[in-house]
Amino acid sequence: MAELLLEKGYHVVGIIRGDVSVGHERIGHLIDRVEVVAADLLDQGSLENTMATVQPDEIYNLAAQSFMGRSWADPVMTGELTALGVTRMLEAMKTSAPHARFYQASSSEMFGCAAESPQHEFTPLHPRSPYAVAKAYGHWITVNYRESFGLFAVSGILFNHESPRRGLEFVTRKITDSAARIKLGLGKELRLGNLDALRDWGFAGEYVGAMWRMLQQDDPEDYVIGTGCLSSVRDVCEAAFSHVGLNYQDYVVVDTQFVRPAEDNLHFADSSKAAAHLEWRPRVTLQALVQMMVEADLARHEGSPEVSGATTGSGGSLAPRNVTDGY
Repeated sequence: MAELLLEKGYHVVGIIRGDVSVGHERIGHLIDRVEVVAADLLDQGSLENTMATVQPDEIYNLAAQSFMGRSWADPVMTGELTALGVTRMLEAMKTSAPHARFYQASSSEMFGCAAESPQHEFTPLHPRSPYAVAKAYGHWITVNYRESFGLFAVSGILFNHESPRRGLEFVTRKITDSAARIKLGLGKELRLGNLDALRDWGFAGEYVGAMWRMLQQDDPEDYVIGTGCLSSVRDVCEAAFSHVGLNYQDYVVVDTQFVRPAEDNLHFADSSKAAAHLEWRPRVTLQALVQMMVEADLARHEGSPEVSGATTGSGGSLAPRNVTDGY
């Protein structure tokens, strides 16, 4: 998001909880081009002070406790950050920057046990995890502030969006990182839950463009953003391991501890409204996305000290990977 806005000539201000001198892992290459300030979704005063000082034209609330598994382990904190955090942001905007335009990152997980497939803007919500319930609250409080106070506030109901910056706790990145590690002799197996779980996966770099377009419209409206294509966890495994010349079946182990307590119905997007109103359509395929992620993980691990001393199972030296060899 920051990269996109900088390309468009924006002055970008980002909030970080706690010490602003740390936590720059994903924006290290931008740190001299963005302003970072301290604020906290749990601290109303810090948000209001930031809004009053910065006087933003556009606000993108992408902050949340966003890991599904963690929401089951700590549902209270998930609610505080992912649900009430949105209210605090909106209240700070209403108090200190009511002229701004607000984007809320809603989630397809809100559909949960969906009554219909594909899902669109009017599909009823039936969330099935603490994370999804918190996101549903954030979604509806955004609608409420728009209707009650006349704020320009919208929600993007985004389906799964991935990139090489995805956290290692998420299944797509767990797969691509493991494929890279195993290829380089740094790992032997990958343990996953339900390989047949189906999701609508797209490229985050394209989805932030849709977020920006929502705030450029004349009227504030909510939009579903996704590819409209279903793929399984197994498909991601196949794409990742085959990209490095391996058969995923030789390395992936099904482990029931990673199976969700409640699995959702088929989730895939009907983004026809976004196509018509925002002129937005996804272009990056799942295959290209997974290969992009694997390449990034290979590059990261190839520079580690572990690789230089790694050996193959037969005791020979691990040959350096040739990135032009067709993998």
